[in-house]
Amino acid sequence: MVQAQTLQHFGNGAREDQSYFDPGAPPPFKIADIRAAIPKHCWEKSTLRSLSYVLRDVLVVAALVAAAIGFNSWFFWPLYWPAQGTMFWALFVLGHDCGHGSFSNSSKLNSVVGHILHSLILVPYNGWRISHRTHHQNHGHVENDESWVPLTEKVYKNLDNMTRTLRYSFPFPIFAYPFYLWNRSPGKEGSHFNPYSNLFSPGERKGVVTSTLCWTIVLSLLLYLSLTIGPIFMLKLYGVPYLIFVMWLDFVTYLHHHGYTQKLPWYRGQEWSYLRGGLTTVDRDYGWINNVHHDIGTHVIHHLFPQIPHYHLVEATKSAKSVLGKYYREPQKSGPLPFHLLRYLLQSISQDHFVSDTGDIVYYQTDPKLHQDSWTKSK
Repeated sequence: MVQAQTLQHFGNGAREDQSYFDPGAPPPFKIADIRAAIPKHCWEKSTLRSLSYVLRDVLVVAALVAAAIGFNSWFFWPLYWPAQGTMFWALFVLGHDCGHGSFSNSSKLNSVVGHILHSLILVPYNGWRISHRTHHQNHGHVENDESWVPLTEKVYKNLDNMTRTLRYSFPFPIFAYPFYLWNRSPGKEGSHFNPYSNLFSPGERKGVVTSTLCWTIVLSLLLYLSLTIGPIFMLKLYGVPYLIFVMWLDFVTYLHHHGYTQKLPWYRGQEWSYLRGGLTTVDRDYGWINNVHHDIGTHVIHHLFPQIPHYHLVEATKSAKSVLGKYYREPQKSGPLPFHLLRYLLQSISQDHFVSDTGDIVYYQTDPKLHQDSWTKSK
């Protein structure tokens, strides 16, 4: 039955094309085979090296702030905003490593650094860390995944017009992250700030309170600075870079799981496994930004083995390719800046709307009336 659905999805030509590859087919290797192909030193964490990246990024952020205060001109602000927003995103990625434990072998150091970095950019560290762990443990599962999960047809059809338009109309999806932190995704309940949310177990509530408190302190400080030096200046100094950081986060995380040239499967039931779910993730090339955001685009191996430090991901991926074969999708090479990825983002937002309510291997479907109806109602 599953094979028939897959062939129907790709067309009858799949039976005749000997070069056809079904990404939803069970892989002929095990996760232990991938692990064995990765050099042992790729698993080693260097606290000093990780801290050096923090020092580098914090110094750049501080230098940009000093330059913005010094120049304070409309000539400089348009240069400052994308640069600082990108550095906020780089800080998030380092905090992300702390959340996975790939920053260092010290859980206390990981927690302290993670709280500092994420609180500075208004991310509740433990709330995010726990839900992100759920994402990794259930990647590729229709119901149990946590990040950019597909909506089932039933949930999709029950969305109100405003939610549906915002979710599937550019540029609104790339500003979704703050709303996700407060309310999660459509069809899911809970908040990353509420210790009693169903995202968390009773034993995790204290950590969520700590993170929410840190977030509140930073927000209070930002409000105080707004009153002291003026809200317009703080909007230019922090607010616009924060929005650009949010754009980076949504842009990158969405394209890790969407927008590949061939539609990739989502799973349920017995068809899902940790390995098969992880193999639906996609690597991306970001050109000059690869080094700035700590190779987060090297995502397949990261999803399968989040314990590997970011500075070993490129080498680990090269070593694993011989095992992964066609299950690894080589990223399209980027120019200095990843403008080529905008095409895949726009295409996916316009086509990937929902998945079937039934079936253990499903693919995104398109609602052809979505934008047509929106246009008709706006006239």
